[in-house]
Amino acid sequence: MRAQVETTLRGPDSYGLARRVVDEMQAANVWPTPVNFELWLHYLGDPEGPLGREIQRLLAAQEPFTDATSEMLAAEYLPRGRLSEEIRDAGRVLDRELASVADAISKAHKSQSAYGDTLADASAVIEKVEGPDGLKTLVTTLTTATRKVQNENAALEKKLETSTREVAKLREHLEQVRRDAMTDALTNLANRKAFDEHLSAACEAEDADSKSLTLAVIDIDHFKRFNDTWGHQTGDQVLRYVASVLARVARQPRIAARYGGEEFAMIFPSENAGTVEAALNAVRHEIASRALRRRSTNDELGAVTISAGFAQRKRGESASALLERADAALYVSKRSGRNQVTAADVLDKAA
Repeated sequence: MRAQVETTLRGPDSYGLARRVVDEMQAANVWPTPVNFELWLHYLGDPEGPLGREIQRLLAAQEPFTDATSEMLAAEYLPRGRLSEEIRDAGRVLDRELASVADAISKAHKSQSAYGDTLADASAVIEKVEGPDGLKTLVTTLTTATRKVQNENAALEKKLETSTREVAKLREHLEQVRRDAMTDALTNLANRKAFDEHLSAACEAEDADSKSLTLAVIDIDHFKRFNDTWGHQTGDQVLRYVASVLARVARQPRIAARYGGEEFAMIFPSENAGTVEAALNAVRHEIASRALRRRSTNDELGAVTISAGFAQRKRGESASALLERADAALYVSKRSGRNQVTAADVLDKAA
């Protein structure tokens, strides 16, 4: 859909789309900032997509469309575009630094070449020098040329030091951008894109070293009821709470991610089924042990429970097949009364 919007913006319908975006934003009392404009472009281009549904939810709930909301939506739904722009900016900075260094090297090279010519001339002249005045002139000439070369070399050295620092800062900035593009803005866990990459890499690593790999899928029970009863902001509070518990359990090399909506996933490299099941039950008990309160009113929300399913990867099994088995185990937990953990291996044996 992003590609479709980009195509439209380069065609005859671009002005009409832009006017429609501005009209829709004005009707919703949303300021036409660059970020909001981009969000609305993709919203109107794909109203039934994830971004479109989320904006419709915000509008229906009459929640204020603040700058913080815009940044959260952009980070969540437009990560690739923002990453591309950051990379383009970084490329321009890098080009500028490299051009500057090349210019400094060129000047130093010319200075060194001229210095070589001066030394060659001095070698030819020194045998013909007569008297102290001639020798003094020659020494002055060599001293001036040497000082010029020293200055050029010092300038080049300083430029190289400056450029090294700039490139280091650029590398650090791009690494932060990469992390942001792989992080869910609401929960600060890995997002779906990051999860897919981690799972694929974990499957390849298991094939290489024959170690075990277990995948768990976790879902918040009756989450829709929280949203319908208390509103989406309270629902977000519940999501952040569950994510915080998962984050504490998901120490390296474990990985926790927000898979979508109220669903999370965890990757357990090199851990057996018993360890994984114990960890998931510990998460389940910790989440259920705390009665949440609504921040705005201090109303008690009651206990939050989760259901989980997990599957150990079979030799050579694809990431999608592993995810499908873990999801099937989660479905059994849901169907069996929720607030429980189910192992896919038990289902396989039963089948």
